[in-house]
Amino acid sequence: MLNKMILPILIGIMAALYIFIIPAEPLPLKIAFKLIPMALIMFYAFRQLPSRPAPAMRLIIIGLFFCMLGDAFIAVQFVAGLGAFLVGHVFYLTGFIKMSRMNKTRLAALLPIGLYSFIIGRQLITALQTEGNDGLVIPVVAYMLVISLMALTAILTGNLWATAGSILFVISDSILSWNMFVSALPYSDVLIMTTYYSAQFLIAGSLASLGNSVSHEEGKRLNM
Repeated sequence: MLNKMILPILIGIMAALYIFIIPAEPLPLKIAFKLIPMALIMFYAFRQLPSRPAPAMRLIIIGLFFCMLGDAFIAVQFVAGLGAFLVGHVFYLTGFIKMSRMNKTRLAALLPIGLYSFIIGRQLITALQTEGNDGLVIPVVAYMLVISLMALTAILTGNLWATAGSILFVISDSILSWNMFVSALPYSDVLIMTTYYSAQFLIAGSLASLGNSVSHEEGKRLNM
């Protein structure tokens, strides 16, 4: 039991070190320490995989990798970082949709997710246009659409870890976008990164139970 907790504890320590201790300058040092928790989360994700992982589970791993690239890129160029995260979310939602088990209750999540995205998106678009950042409107709208679909597909899996992780990811990016384009939020850096690392850890951790679900479904099909 203790051995299983060592890696999550290490992830938490390195995340806290980055969030609370590492200074903003020099930037290369800041970026390096920002990536360490994500590298550890990727290693944690690999350890959750079953001996014969489904292709959909590999897509989640690839999504984690592109998000790690986004962490590096966004520190120096916002649009490049946004693009890397966008690709990461496409891999996430593709993996989740392949493992989804739809029912009416889960599909009902489309309404609150759509309403939330519309409200936040309208505020962001207005702020971008007001500040003369019209060139960012389409990338930001595309990103919001994809991350909203990612959250919906995570919910459709019925997996609590994936659901919680995707919702935290939406919250993290909402805080980031609001703080950048609408108005400054107190403790925004702490809120953004704590929800972000938690989201990625939960998505990585979901692979264990998602793997069990996939194996169970495959076993049922083989027995038919």
